[in-house]
Parts: sequence; structure tokens; C-alpha cells
Amino acid sequence: MKPEDVAKHPTAVLTEAQRAAYFADGYLVLPYCVPADWLARLRRAMAETIDRSRPLTRSDAVFTLEEGHSAVMPRLHRVSCPEDQHPIFWDFISDPVMTDLAADVVGPDVRFHHSKLNVKAGDGSRGFKWHQDIQAWPHTDYSPVTIGVYLEGCDDSQGPLAFVRGSHEGPLYSMYDRLGNFVVHVRDEELPSFDRATIDTATGGPGTVLLLNCRTLHGSATNRSTRPRPLLLSVYSSADSLPYTAAPIHGTHLGDIVRGKPAQFASFDTRPCELPPDWRGGYRTPWVYQHEEERRDGADREAALSSAAM
Repeated sequence: MKPEDVAKHPTAVLTEAQRAAYFADGYLVLPYCVPADWLARLRRAMAETIDRSRPLTRSDAVFTLEEGHSAVMPRLHRVSCPEDQHPIFWDFISDPVMTDLAADVVGPDVRFHHSKLNVKAGDGSRGFKWHQDIQAWPHTDYSPVTIGVYLEGCDDSQGPLAFVRGSHEGPLYSMYDRLGNFVVHVRDEELPSFDRATIDTATGGPGTVLLLNCRTLHGSATNRSTRPRPLLLSVYSSADSLPYTAAPIHGTHLGDIVRGKPAQFASFDTRPCELPPDWRGGYRTPWVYQHEEERRDGADREAALSSAAM
């Protein structure tokens, strides 16, 4: 559903001014939006899920490990499909506290696509370079919204998400590196120079919610604190917005209508979108690609220095 059609429906959670700000800026931050009882349940589910990662020595389809992960001190980049790992996550993702919020920006009929829990464990957890999301899971229009919840809050030292205001109305950039690897970030040489005044960072206490349009440029810095920065991210679209490539993260609830009714016709936005790799062959999380890219760049620099020294 297009923004002008969404605007014809009354809001359930947002004010009209907040919805207008989301459509104008490409994101919205809502401090302390999730009730305390939900936060307590989600934290319990998170702790029980992370405990399952303790025996692992390498990443798998569910847990993406950070450097230094151990049974004594679990360190995770991500839990994929948390809705399949603990029932409390799905209870929350499919609850009106989330689906009504999604409906305010995608329309009254809401489809769930996928979810992930980005833990960002702390003590130097790597950030994430500037990127856009939709190139990883293209849809027939650009209604998809990611709704993020800071489960324990986030301050400036923890590598909060940052957004480029209005960038959802600009171009879509390639998420491939110069060797053709899908690294999920804009190449440095293609990254536009931003006016710092257009970059906002999302900080706030526990329960702060972020709404992010699928075209918006965003990224995050290193978590330099000693505290993790767990961020539950759930992607919803209008029911008439359909993915047309295989999903990189394929949970059991992919495509579920979580509010309203299924669509009879699809919505189309003809602006082109770069296609991702064929995820049917398997999915590797972006940290793997970006780490490999950094290693290649480091090797290239060493080779150049060695050559210059000869």
C-alpha cells in the first residue's frame, strides 16, 4: 500500500503528526513505547534463548557468534528468527502492541516477513556500515517497515542505530562489493557525503521503539560500553506488498497475516530494486561478509605496502 493510501485510514497508536513525520523522514523514534510487563517477558525469553548458544563454537543458522564467544560468556551478534526460538517472541510480534503500530504506517492489513534479535554484546562489538534493507528482500512496493525495540535501552556509547533523514526518497544503492559479494553496505566510493544535520541517532530507555522504512539509509557504530544492546527487529508490510525473491531469513511465520485480512490484489511500485543473491542456496549473515571484506582489504593494503617497499 502506498503512503497516500495508508493516510486515508485512521491511526491506532501514532498521532497524525507522528505518522506524517515517519513518511517525511523515513523513520520515527518512540521513547518508552513498550509496556514494562512485555519488556520483562521479552528479557526472560532472550536470556533463555541466549543460554542455548553457550555450547556453540561456531555460528549456525540461528546464532551468529561474536569474537570471544564462550560457554561462560556468550557473545552474539544475532539470533535469527527469535519468533521460532521462544514462544514469547511470537506472542509479542503478533500482538496488537506491534501490529497496530505497523498498521499505522503500512495500512490496516498487515503481513509479517521476518524477525531477528541483534544482541551487540558490548566491549567492542562491531558496528554496521551504512546500508538499506530492501535490497536483501525486495517487495512489490516499498511499504515494508522494520519495527525495532531496545529491550534494555541504548545510549550513545552502545552503538545506537543512526538514520539519514529523507534518504528513503533518494536512490537505492548497491549492496554488492567490487568483487560481486553481497556485503549489505554501500561501497565507500559510492557513499554520498552527508550533511551531519541530516543524521539522527536513536537512543532511549528500555522499550524505546524505532520505525524504519525499508529504503532508509542507516547504520550503527561500535558498542564501546560493557553492556549489550539487544534490539528486537521485526519486519512487516502491507498485506498487498509481496516479496518476489526467496527470503534470507525463513521463519515458520513468514507471510502470516497478523492484522486484518489477506489482499485480493498486489500493490506495485515500479521504482527498480537491486536483486539479492539466490538465498535458496543458503544465507550468511552480513557480519560474515563484512568481516571477510575487511580481511581482503587488509591483505590488499599489506600487498601494496610490500610492493612499494621493494
